[in-house]
Formats: sequence, C-alpha cells, structure tokens
Amino acid sequence: MTLVGYHASHEQFSPSELLSYVQAAEAAGFGAVMSSDHLTPWSERQGQSGFAWAWLGAALQVTQAIPFGIITVPSGWRYHPVVTAQAAATIAEMFPRRFPWMAVGSGQAMNEHVTGERWPSKRERNERLQAAVETIRDLWSGKLVSRDESIKVDEARIYTLPGELPRLVAGALSPETARWAGSWADALITVNQTPEKLKEIVEAFRRGGGQGKPLYLQAHVSYASSEEEARANAFDQWRSNAVTAAVSETLRLPEEFDQACAKVRPEDMDQHVRISSDISQHVEWLRADAAMGFEQIYVHNVGRNQREFIEAFGRQVLPKFDALECGKST
Repeated sequence: MTLVGYHASHEQFSPSELLSYVQAAEAAGFGAVMSSDHLTPWSERQGQSGFAWAWLGAALQVTQAIPFGIITVPSGWRYHPVVTAQAAATIAEMFPRRFPWMAVGSGQAMNEHVTGERWPSKRERNERLQAAVETIRDLWSGKLVSRDESIKVDEARIYTLPGELPRLVAGALSPETARWAGSWADALITVNQTPEKLKEIVEAFRRGGGQGKPLYLQAHVSYASSEEEARANAFDQWRSNAVTAAVSETLRLPEEFDQACAKVRPEDMDQHVRISSDISQHVEWLRADAAMGFEQIYVHNVGRNQREFIEAFGRQVLPKFDALECGKST
C-alpha cells in the first residue's frame, strides 16, 4: 500500500502556522507528516525557518495519531550526532510509534557553515555522515561511545531511550549517493525527478545493498484552482531551488540562491515542480510513484495556499489511496 503524507516546510511558514496545517492535514486524511530542518530559507521570499526539533514535539502533541518524520544533518556542524541521537530518542520515547523514521543527509552550506568550520567536499561530508550514523546507532544501543576519527566523541551515553527506535533513512539526490547509502541505511528518501532519473536512483540503492528496504519520496507540487495560479505559486516560492544539487550544496545565503536562479522563467519550473490545477493529474503522478516502489510519498505543495491544497487533496486525492491503513504500517 502507498501512504500519502504532508510535508511541513519550515522555510515558508512560521512554526505556529505549520502547527495549524498539520492539524488540518491529519483531519483531511494525510497518513503522515515529513518535516524539514533548516536554519535558513531557500529565498528571501520564503522568509522563515523555525527550529524543527522544538516544533516536532509541539506538533506531535497537538495532533492525535499521525506519525512524523524529519530530515536532518547530524554530521557535527549545527548538530553533533550525540545531540541528534538524544533529541530523536527523546521524541520517540514521548510519542511511541509516532516518530518512525529520521532521514539524514550530508548537508548544505546554507545551514551548516554558520558554525565557522571549513565546508568540505562531498566525499568528506559523506565520511562524516557515516561516522555520525555509526555514533547514533551505538548511542541508541545504550553504549558508552568515544571516537577520534571524523567526528570526535568523548564518553557519551544516552540514558533516555525509547522502546522502539526510528529508522535511519538516507537522503539521496543522485545514483552515486543512493548506491553508497544502500549499505548502511534502513530506507531511502529522494525527491521527484524524471521517471528515468528516479529509476536510476532506486536501482542504485538496491544494488548498493538496499534490496527490500523501504523507499520514500518527497514530491514537490504546485496545486491551485487555475494553471496560471499554480505556475505563479511555483515560480514565486520555489524558483530558488532550480539549481543542481552540486550548486545548492555550496551556496551560503538565500540571496545567493536568488541570484543563481535570476534567469529562471515560469515555464522552466516544470523541471522542478509538478504543476497542475487538475487533480486527476496529481493522482496520476502519485500512482506512477507508487508503481515505481515508493511506499511513502510526502507531498509538498510549494505555494502558500496550504489550506486550499490540503482540502482539495483530502477530498479528491487521498480517498484513492488507503492512507489510514498505510499509516498503521509506519
């Protein structure tokens, strides 16, 4: 079965506003929530970025039963892996079975450079991420952890542990990263790309050791009552993301993203966002994702019209997927 979840975008909305949206999403029938974790928005037009871990505890409290996941960077810049391990364990202990996964990635300079450290190559960032994952797993097993390589840890132990630990999910945007992640991740999460590129990422993950492991997808969409409004929303809020993964990992400030995308046109946005006012088209896209093997799909409506999107998808999209039953399986 396929779970259709709601993506909570901290870069675009204040934490208090997002609380109301996840309550609405649960009431509409979305099966789960995925949270971003940024210090900095992608553009000045978005203008927000609340502290996701504080918000996560509040969001789980104000909703009834819907599970939450988060994508974060535990590699020792903003968050040391010991801090990440403790934060995730605490959330999982307070809300049993409602924090089933935590996705981790190698990071982007925009969020991580603020600690003043040198921003390393992708290879080195992957090494740090693997060290962070090993540290988190050891801490979650109750071990006293010390290590000198990649990320230093000195006699750390997590004392408050949940009965059920979250899955560690790898965030990957390329086949190369997906292949590497297959050897250590419990599952994979990626973002919408062309079917050909998504197939390459999925196959690479499976070849790298991910055969039989769950596949998650974050789908960027722009839904509105008209095609013109849907395209205008995508252009206004998401054109700063019309850069390659390699470029996005090195830019440092929202204005740098805006400058890098200064020549992007509204008609270019289809490469990055699924734009349509036709609900049946959105259903078709989601069914194609499910057919590719993605068992959890987190839909991110990139426009500010969140309530319109939540209500329309709740009425016309979610009934076509058994979200309630799938939500029980997370």
